[in-house]
Amino acid sequence: MKYIQSIFILCAMFVFCPFATKAQTLDQNEADSLKSDKESLVQIAFRKVAQSDLLGGVSVVNVEELSKKNYNTYSLDNMQAYIGGWNGNSLWGMDADNAGYLVLVDGIPRVANNVLPSEIDQITFLKGAQAVVLYGSRAAKGVIYITTKRGKTEDLRISVRANTGFHISKSYPEYLGSAEYMTLYNEALHNDDPTRLPKYTENEIYNTASGLNPYRYPNVDFYSSEFLKKVSNRSEVTAEITGGSKRAHFYSNVGYYHQDDLFKIGEAKDNSINRLNVRGNVDVMISNAISAYINANATFYDAKSAKGDYWNAASTFRPNRVAPLIPLDMIDKDALAAWDLVNNTNIIDGKYILGGNSIDPQNVFADIYAAGSSKYTSRYFQFDTGIDINLESFLKGLSFHTKFAVDYATGYTTSFDNTYSVYNPKWANYNGKDVIAGLAKEGNDKKSGVQNVDKSADTQTMVFSGQFDYINTFADNHNLSAMLIASGYQQTVSSEYHKISNVNLALQVGYNYQKKYYADFGSAVIHSAKLAEGHRNAFSPSLTLGWRMSNENFLSGSSVVDDLMLSVSGSVLHQDIDIEDYYMYKSAWRQDYGWSWYDGSLEKYTMSLRGNNDDLTFIKRKEISANLRTSLWKKMITADLSFFMNSMEGLIVSPSPNFPSYLSTAYPKASFVPYMNYNNNKRTGFDFSVNLNKKIEEVNFSLGVSGTYYDTKATKRSEIDVEDYRKSQGKPIDAIMGLQSAGFFKDNADIANSPEQQLGGTLKPGDIKYVDQNGDGVIDEKDVIYLGKAGWYGAPFTLGINMTLKWSDFTFFALGTGSFGANGMKNSSYYWVSGDGKYSAVVRDRWTEETKETATYPRLTTTSGSNNFRSSDFWIYKSNRFDLAKVQVTYDLPKHILKNSFIRELSAYVSGANLLTISKERKHMEMNVGSSPQTRFYNIGIKAAF
Repeated sequence: MKYIQSIFILCAMFVFCPFATKAQTLDQNEADSLKSDKESLVQIAFRKVAQSDLLGGVSVVNVEELSKKNYNTYSLDNMQAYIGGWNGNSLWGMDADNAGYLVLVDGIPRVANNVLPSEIDQITFLKGAQAVVLYGSRAAKGVIYITTKRGKTEDLRISVRANTGFHISKSYPEYLGSAEYMTLYNEALHNDDPTRLPKYTENEIYNTASGLNPYRYPNVDFYSSEFLKKVSNRSEVTAEITGGSKRAHFYSNVGYYHQDDLFKIGEAKDNSINRLNVRGNVDVMISNAISAYINANATFYDAKSAKGDYWNAASTFRPNRVAPLIPLDMIDKDALAAWDLVNNTNIIDGKYILGGNSIDPQNVFADIYAAGSSKYTSRYFQFDTGIDINLESFLKGLSFHTKFAVDYATGYTTSFDNTYSVYNPKWANYNGKDVIAGLAKEGNDKKSGVQNVDKSADTQTMVFSGQFDYINTFADNHNLSAMLIASGYQQTVSSEYHKISNVNLALQVGYNYQKKYYADFGSAVIHSAKLAEGHRNAFSPSLTLGWRMSNENFLSGSSVVDDLMLSVSGSVLHQDIDIEDYYMYKSAWRQDYGWSWYDGSLEKYTMSLRGNNDDLTFIKRKEISANLRTSLWKKMITADLSFFMNSMEGLIVSPSPNFPSYLSTAYPKASFVPYMNYNNNKRTGFDFSVNLNKKIEEVNFSLGVSGTYYDTKATKRSEIDVEDYRKSQGKPIDAIMGLQSAGFFKDNADIANSPEQQLGGTLKPGDIKYVDQNGDGVIDEKDVIYLGKAGWYGAPFTLGINMTLKWSDFTFFALGTGSFGANGMKNSSYYWVSGDGKYSAVVRDRWTEETKETATYPRLTTTSGSNNFRSSDFWIYKSNRFDLAKVQVTYDLPKHILKNSFIRELSAYVSGANLLTISKERKHMEMNVGSSPQTRFYNIGIKAAF
């Protein structure tokens, strides 16, 4: 299949190219007309409409124009700065654990990160239920529709863009050095049991702190320049070729980028990502009534990496555990046994052997140097084609459109897996000098030479749709449109038995009178195999009414109002994307071994996992929304505002509290309670986008401000005999629940006089004290309260600002994004330090007898710390932030300089991304623990058109 699609790619790119040599140049009026029509059309569900006729719940970004002043590397990068309703994570807060918004690329379900901004014409955000109803179940939480570029009637044009840039790490976690760690670990031991002897002696701590022999007394800093570079590079080149005649248009895009990594040691210094993409879009007019198109894309992606999880180890591997490398020149020349071992092992850089011991026979440094490497390979082959037939000869305004697509994606990892030996040196001191008197070997060096293939996965997507369109105008005033659509897609995913399917029959009927009064009805009949027979079909209706007030007599002559449109919608969408699995309506049983009536072997038993419920049905998205769109003072100000209120009803749960307790058992875990449509969630909010365009003397100034606010509420939950303050019902869906802290225990008397905290472990002074919410004298799960919103689907309020200043041939562009109203929990290993965990800088503010009045961190412990390290307001922080996400300066070489050359346009630009974060919690939010660091990206680019 993939080879067939590769052939289609070549066809799409080259077969119709000869038409370009016959291109006929349009006169300027025709060209301007085509350009104006193109700019005013917006892709929505199964059709394009004039932007002035949009009825709400839809926002659009012209990416092709945007890319002239803002170079991006990801298709959806900071889109919340241009339009309302998208917060960077979800549309109107509708994302969820099981399935979120649907991404369509040229109408085909695909992933957004496999299409680059240079390939994109426009992106449409379909937010409202009325905007997505025709797509059926899978689109119930919104659609992001990416439209790629196409050719047009013009001479052959070639555009080349080249970029290179550098990622610079914003920050790294700060961990204690070995000597400080050892000192504080001894303190933690003493806190737990004052009678215990220290683990580390004063002499060991002194020698470690001196740094005289870091091989004997290790002090490993994962973030030092010994292991990491200051910058990593990303370079990219893209070529676009477009053109066509009146009969055929073509567009092709060939792009390649290479990105390296921060590491400078072992195999990791060759870590890299390489991506090559080839896209070809061809449009052909077969006759005056029939046209067709072919789109093809191939993506080749390879990511090479050394073995070992460096960033995770950086957050967990204590600095004093082992020295990664042992120098050969410190081995005593008379230690013959040691030299015998050395002569038959891996020698690093000609002067080191790998360090380790029996506790750490493997470590991430040894992995990077000697365990080999792996390469993840991914291939995407995408092909879609369609035919458009004008049926005017049968009925005026009638046409037929059909589409077919086949996508194939595969991914796998190849690796060479080596084993290695590490060495634990036996130290001696001769005449005041440390030498290695012997080596203890752990493991064996072996290179198998065999390439392993692992994690193989593939996905095939097939799409088909056919539709009849009808568009006509009667008596010059009555505009009627209709669509009858049959569509569906099926996705086969390796290792999954059931195919992912979405099939529906849709009907749309639209009417407007003099483009003043609008009515639009959309509906879909959907089908789902996840439900029992008799419940597998549902009808989803939507109705939208619009009123263009600017066409009324009282506004038609206004010098202020150019356009003013008000629309309201009501919809009920049925969906199955939140039904987690097939056969959930059926009862389920399991056999196991466990109980016995006599001494000896266990007996087999059969138990129920759930009851039967054939009445399980679709989940409903019920929604009311309103939209106001306006243009003022000859488009100096444009604004788009939406309000929405929706309820997701009938979410599937097993509502055990609603059934007698004897129908469920805790051990063995068994139940006769069926799955039911029970939980309801409500979302209410608004979004806006306001743009100002004004020329101030010689400067063209534009400013855009957009935002999205939403609030959620769990309106129905299965909860009985639960205190109101603990109930989920009535609280935000993304509620953070936890205990309320009341400072630290001051002493043993304070512990004795406080409610009993049944949270595990032995309480000591310096542990966190909690509030007894129900006054029962005990602190347990019954004292958990609501602490704040987590912002699971994006912060409650998202703000975006973009500004453009154009003077002469210079363009200055800046973009900022903000998110407000959510909370986070400092619960990573950087903050929750216990047991033998690695100590971060936060423990310096720990509670001790000397710091009890100023401490901001609990006492140190070598136990699990279960009393302290749990969800509570002690660890909560507000995640409010504003980011200066992008700044770019572009210079366009004046065209009169180029008029006698083969170069039509030439531009150069410099840009910076992720430049600044303004937040009270900036240091925390810019710090990644257990993963690669956040970076600022500085780029320089050039673009030439021929």
